[in-house]
Amino acid sequence: MSEIDFESELAISFQANRAHLKRIALRILGNPERAEDIVQDAYLKIMQLQSAIQAKQPIAYLTQVVRNLAIDVKRRESLELTYFALEDEGQMVADTSPLPEMQLITEQSLRLLSAALKELPARTQRVFVMYRLEGLTQREIANLLGVSATLVNFMIKDALTQCRGALYPNT
Repeated sequence: MSEIDFESELAISFQANRAHLKRIALRILGNPERAEDIVQDAYLKIMQLQSAIQAKQPIAYLTQVVRNLAIDVKRRESLELTYFALEDEGQMVADTSPLPEMQLITEQSLRLLSAALKELPARTQRVFVMYRLEGLTQREIANLLGVSATLVNFMIKDALTQCRGALYPNT
């Protein structure tokens, strides 16, 4: 029995079954252009590795190579869609960062408020922080400090008046 020229048999099988191989890739990918790319990639891969290929059934081997390449591409595309947003979608995202002017106004206001609060007695400062920043009720603050809720109310009122005066000095 003579030795078969596998290289030419594989190339002949590939060319004879090219349409069938493209249909396999198309079924997996759903895109004719991508399917054609897969068939071409498979041909190049097979021709590069032909000396190492020991296939008893060339058509089954070619089919499996095309199928595997198409599945790899489909998985990669799916992964990219999952983890990477389309570039155009990023252009429609609103910029939520404050404008530089607004940021400057906010920083200046906070400095004014901080300076105004420092002018108040320490206990009034503490009551204001507990009420406005820590979210405690006036009754809770009164119980913690051992004073009346009315006194806490007056201290909060004094702090708010001081803050308004710092922010709006002419009113």
